[in-house]
Amino acid sequence: MSETVTAPAGKKRNVFARIARFFREVVDELRKVVWPTWNELTTYFVVVIVFIAAIMVFTGVLDMIFDRIVMWGLA
Repeated sequence: MSETVTAPAGKKRNVFARIARFFREVVDELRKVVWPTWNELTTYFVVVIVFIAAIMVFTGVLDMIFDRIVMWGLA
């Protein structure tokens, strides 16, 4: 974790200094990120797309089953 340094009790930094410090800390944290390689990225992308497609099929099948049950009950 990054260390945070606070201003002395009686002194408050101005808003622009706090905004600049925030962006410096954001950049520092982004430098620590381990970015995926292109192969990892494409693999993750394919896994997510396949998972979403499977959930869509599962939900569609359940919808069709419940639709048939409801229509059978109303008939």
